[in-house]
Amino acid sequence: MRENLYKDYETYLKIERAMSRHTVASYCSDVRKFLGQCETDLRSVDTGLVENYLSELKGVTKRSQARFLSSLRSFFGWLVLEGLLDDNPCDNVDPPKLGLYLPQVLSVSEVEALIGAVDLSSWQGFRDKAILEVLYGCGLRVSEAVNLNISNLYFDEGYIKVKGKGNKERLVPIGEMAADAVNEYLEHRPRPYDAASDDLVFLNRFGRSLSRQSMFLMMKKMALLADVRKEISPHTLRHSFATHLVENGADLRMVQEMLGHENLVTTEIYTHIDTSTWHQEVLAHHPRREKRKEEDSI
Repeated sequence: MRENLYKDYETYLKIERAMSRHTVASYCSDVRKFLGQCETDLRSVDTGLVENYLSELKGVTKRSQARFLSSLRSFFGWLVLEGLLDDNPCDNVDPPKLGLYLPQVLSVSEVEALIGAVDLSSWQGFRDKAILEVLYGCGLRVSEAVNLNISNLYFDEGYIKVKGKGNKERLVPIGEMAADAVNEYLEHRPRPYDAASDDLVFLNRFGRSLSRQSMFLMMKKMALLADVRKEISPHTLRHSFATHLVENGADLRMVQEMLGHENLVTTEIYTHIDTSTWHQEVLAHHPRREKRKEEDSI
């Protein structure tokens, strides 16, 4: 019975909600974990049971607790839509209070060092440089870079078309440096393995789609070579791109469009990063800083 529920819920997330494969997997995994520990009938699940489950999760951050709650709220909401439950037991569960999350960002010089660390003696080097230029120059999600198609490159017009969350397409401006890097790579690009890989921009050594994990490992390697000591991932370049735009005075709604954010509130995080950087700069160069050092040394 429950196995059928899992399959039907998974289909709902994929088809009706148009969620990404990774999000679907996370939601279904969270639901399975909860129901694996829930010995009562689904109709008997109440707010208290959900709250107790979340509070007893061991070694889980508040952010992860919030994701678990989101998964369960979605699942029980689907059961209500299907007429299998009258009410969603998660509706009255308060999400854990999260502190302001400021993502890690690189300075412009660190981004340049990262790109400059790429070895261009092989076709993989041209590919890796193009990936870094596109991730930073266009602010793409790693999944958007992985699935980027040659047929969606409009360099003469200065745009690329990407497919973001929920399979929503958007046009993203691309600068000359990123476009040049992609064109250089395409001149060295290996032969695609099959028709399914023919239109993909970034290929692995077998001529197939490059994985998210491969991009992550490549960035780790470049960070090591460039002596960039921050904890980074492909998403770090997206955060850095948005932060640098805001720092240079870009309109927040324009940044929202570039990143493909549905809600402007999501984009506003980059104003907080900008303020945090400004705050640190002021304290580091404050005229009374040296005076305080003198007093502390007495």
